[in-house]
Amino acid sequence: MSKKIKPVFKENYNILIGDISSLLESARRTSVRAINTILTASYWEIGRRIIEYEYHGMERVEYYGDRLIDKLAQDLTKQFGRGFSRSNIFLMKSFFLSYQNIVQTLSGQSLITEKISQTLSNKSLGEVNIFQTLSGKSSSDISQTPSVQSLLIELSNRFPLAWSHYVRLLSVKDEQARKFYESESLRGGWSVRQLDRQISSQFYERTLISKKKSAMLMKGEKPLPEDVVTPEEEIKDPFILEFLGLKDEYSENDLEGALISHLENFLLELGNDFAFMGRQKRLRIGNEWYRIDLLFFHRKLKCLVVIDLKVGKFTHADAGQMHLYLNYAKDKWTNK
Repeated sequence: MSKKIKPVFKENYNILIGDISSLLESARRTSVRAINTILTASYWEIGRRIIEYEYHGMERVEYYGDRLIDKLAQDLTKQFGRGFSRSNIFLMKSFFLSYQNIVQTLSGQSLITEKISQTLSNKSLGEVNIFQTLSGKSSSDISQTPSVQSLLIELSNRFPLAWSHYVRLLSVKDEQARKFYESESLRGGWSVRQLDRQISSQFYERTLISKKKSAMLMKGEKPLPEDVVTPEEEIKDPFILEFLGLKDEYSENDLEGALISHLENFLLELGNDFAFMGRQKRLRIGNEWYRIDLLFFHRKLKCLVVIDLKVGKFTHADAGQMHLYLNYAKDKWTNK
């Protein structure tokens, strides 16, 4: 039998693997950045279209206000999954209202000629003509002239920060403070964690009263270790996962459903002595009702096997709950 020879790589292999690793990390960040810009542009445009719809339908109360948002949340969630809750749709509206003047048309004219707040306070539809598209047509034509894809690309160039940054910025009510944090985020390349920390610590207010503003700004540029966001964390950004219709993690129900749907293979993995008795087995302890995720009987050991599914870290509370289930099963479901 010939002895396997372990391959010997050249000393510069470490350079190769280092270069490839750097390339992949850069590619991941670039991909996330590209998704984020389109996501942000899409949400701005969604907010714009909702506001316009409300404006043109102000005399039709049933389609105006909270009812419209509730209906949109219901229908969009059904079609596209999570990410379109009532609160998220309100965020899209707020995003448009806060950044309505950021977009310029190809001809250099403002896409919005008057502030939308002026519209909402105006009862007459004829008093103000707010929306002008790139070609001067009604805004309902904007999906065709130019195409939606071209529109989103054009819009995405105007929003250099990630959507998570804008969500945090929207919580800053003072417009000057919001512009300051936005500018510093761009200049310093702040992660959303660094932005959140600076807003929470009132960095804007502290800079205003500081006698050495330049020193304060330079200090603010430096991230703390906890501010760093890895490429893996960027990819798992909940906003991105929601936008792409992906799940960030399995829930206990998902895990249970997957096990049940592949029950035969699951039982074979456990061994031939396991007999499946049921799922979500109900039990009552005192005045409280509980459910056991999976219940088996082991033929060889002649005992019940209780399985409680958890996707997170096992805690003392989980251990206490399992002891509760085992004691009940021993007292009520066995002859001992």
